Amino acid sequence: MAALGTLVKKAWSARRFVVLLSAPLALVPVLVSLPAKEGRCLYVILLMALYWCTEALPLAVTALLPIVLFPFLGILPSNKVCPQYFLDTNFLFLSGLIMASAIEEWNLHRRIALRVLMLVGVQPARLILGMMLTTSFLSMWLSNTASTAMMLPIANAILKSLFGEKDTSKDKNRENEENQASLQQNKLYTVPTEMQFLASTEDKDLTEEREVASDAISDLKKEEEYKTNIWKGFLISIPYAASIGGTATLTGTAPNLILLGQLKSYFPECDVVNFGSWFMFAFPLMLMFLLLGWLWISILYGGISLRGWRTKKSNIRVDAEARAREVIKEDYQKLGPTKFAEQAILFFFCMFAIMLFSRDPKFIPGWASLFAPGFISDAVTGITIVIILFFFPSQKPSLRWWFDLKAPNTETQPLLTWRKAQETVPWNIILLLGGGFAMAKGCEESGLSVWIGGRLHPLEGVPPPVAVILITIVIALFTEFASNTATIIIFLPVLAELAIRLKVNPLYLMIPGTIGCSYAFMLPVSTPPNSIAFSSGHLMVKDMARTGLLMNLMGVLLLSLAMNTWAKSIFQLGTFPAWANIHAENTTSISTAVENVTLSVLNKI
Repeated sequence: MAALGTLVKKAWSARRFVVLLSAPLALVPVLVSLPAKEGRCLYVILLMALYWCTEALPLAVTALLPIVLFPFLGILPSNKVCPQYFLDTNFLFLSGLIMASAIEEWNLHRRIALRVLMLVGVQPARLILGMMLTTSFLSMWLSNTASTAMMLPIANAILKSLFGEKDTSKDKNRENEENQASLQQNKLYTVPTEMQFLASTEDKDLTEEREVASDAISDLKKEEEYKTNIWKGFLISIPYAASIGGTATLTGTAPNLILLGQLKSYFPECDVVNFGSWFMFAFPLMLMFLLLGWLWISILYGGISLRGWRTKKSNIRVDAEARAREVIKEDYQKLGPTKFAEQAILFFFCMFAIMLFSRDPKFIPGWASLFAPGFISDAVTGITIVIILFFFPSQKPSLRWWFDLKAPNTETQPLLTWRKAQETVPWNIILLLGGGFAMAKGCEESGLSVWIGGRLHPLEGVPPPVAVILITIVIALFTEFASNTATIIIFLPVLAELAIRLKVNPLYLMIPGTIGCSYAFMLPVSTPPNSIAFSSGHLMVKDMARTGLLMNLMGVLLLSLAMNTWAKSIFQLGTFPAWANIHAENTTSISTAVENVTLSVLNKI
């Protein structure tokens, strides 16, 4: 039995290597059951999907497989594959990552976070709201993981000032329970020391003291339960807010940019999705979801209680809130006065957001209309701003320095150095985006997307609003166990073909699928922010599952509401657009040939 256990452990430790070698062999039937080129493309996509889901290879390394496999299998030449890794969408994302590096370099994000917490107040429900608002705002511009990693230490410091050390309070609670059990077993009850003499003389006083002690123990239990719940509410609200906030901007999370890149690949004439139009659609959705999520977390973990409005707060809680207020104020004062570099970063950050939003907002002519049509994209705007960061001085320039011969002749440091950008920018995400775009290009060029569309006949009778809900649910559940980036890369080509079959605007299905990838709240492994919060040791899987289930349902319903209301006017979802009609005509013209080839191959088999 011991030998069997050892063998199982060895197999588990080598699982990645086993998947790496066995997956290509297990997928060989795909090569012979489909038309040649479509089968080879599907083989590569399924292989990459397996590697992404199992992480047999690092995600970024798996994203490089099209560079090797597409040319070798005759799907795409290398001169068509490699450019997919550096589309303008990748540079838009890169500009956002570099801007985030500059913000982190000068601690501007921490100053913003502490300032917001000082404004909202220190009552638990207000603090949870402040944490969620701050995290979601930061996550719009920084990565979800970085926002969570920055906010959790702040939350822990506030919680310790409110309730003391979590482990210590647990030990005290356990000790109180043991003492209570021991005393009750001996038919004794705890009473205040100064009352013991009176208790020995008057039975009536003894009865009253028993009631007082019992009430004190009961209050202690309730207070400890309240502390535990508030602690959990704080910790679980931060990763949820990060995931929600990342959906509000195109640069907030990778799936949003993958949607933009695949739209340009499948529907080159589609120009309705840009930074401004996406923000007008996603920002109200984010605010609504954030508010409902805050209410749910606050009610579930005791931050908001109907009885709490009628009862007076205890002196202990008042003192704890005063200590929390002091902790936030002290952390803010440690940052010192606002530096020139912080002011400069804030200015360029605002310029970054305003110029991206106003380039082509659709409802009015943007500043890009001053230039030749099609020449200025969001990538041009973003890279223009971040280049300035590499030469703009981090200290206030002074004319006196030029005339002061005794002044030190030291070179002024810029707001951001290239060394810092190299260290902090997650370059693997750029490769991951490129792998998704290469996969989409392979699907299009090989005819696999047409073949997939031909298999979607049974879904043509599904009403589009129902399809939106079903798509969001399926993708949200799938991304609970797999990377959201890998999930959307796999699903977007299918959704594009399904929309053409249903004769609806492709954005009507592709946008819910994209945002649904960020609605993964139920498991610690669902997203990196969830994992970071869970690693604190104060959350259990059942806490996330219980809270995340309703969060997922709320996300699905709110997204369906958004797609059927204001999104229709922003993206013109009520009609089948001309840019999708061109793709549909091309699909129809070659689908018959593909089906004939498929039938002939299947007959031979």
